[in-house]
Amino acid sequence: MSFTCTSALNITLLILLVATIVVACLTLPVDKILKDLLVWIDSNLGPWGPLALIAVYIPLTILAVPASVLTLGGGYLFGLPIGFIADSIGSTVGAVAAFLVGRTIGKSLVVSRLKDYPQFKLVTIAIQKSGFKISILLRLAPFVPFSLLNYFLSVTPVPLGEYTLTSWLGMMPLTLALVYVGTTLKDLSDVTRGWGEFSKTHLPWIISGLVISDAW
Repeated sequence: MSFTCTSALNITLLILLVATIVVACLTLPVDKILKDLLVWIDSNLGPWGPLALIAVYIPLTILAVPASVLTLGGGYLFGLPIGFIADSIGSTVGAVAAFLVGRTIGKSLVVSRLKDYPQFKLVTIAIQKSGFKISILLRLAPFVPFSLLNYFLSVTPVPLGEYTLTSWLGMMPLTLALVYVGTTLKDLSDVTRGWGEFSKTHLPWIISGLVISDAW
């Protein structure tokens, strides 16, 4: 009975958290807040800026807030290779944090949302047979939402170490592309428009991801 009560409490808390996130994303200027945060990092933290950028990824990823502004900002503030290293580490650490949340306190809610989808069962079976390959292909597939994939994979049999490695490798091409676009921006305020600029070259990455997926 205690397990049932604990599970119900966890699900209730997570539902409230999700509702808060949705309301915040709809009502708050998230991109502007992130831009202001980047300005603060640039003005106050000096050489500690890349570490702060990495840390910010963790709550954003757990809360499923799109972090493309951070990635672009990392490119603008720190350039290559520092911006790429910081963004790559940050996105990977954030993905691991979300994975751990989904595998522990959020497991009941995630499973309840996915169990009726046949695709979930098929992917779970595929991961049991070839976890590394399937995990990295899912990361390379640009039509799979980054934040949702963290929680999706958390309730599959993929080991934490394998998940971490495939997430890092699979996110690397898109991270590098965004960081590069960030280095070409003329002003930090442009990071909120950088995604639109990047989307002009996004199609080739989608095609590349599909080609790689088919080849594997």
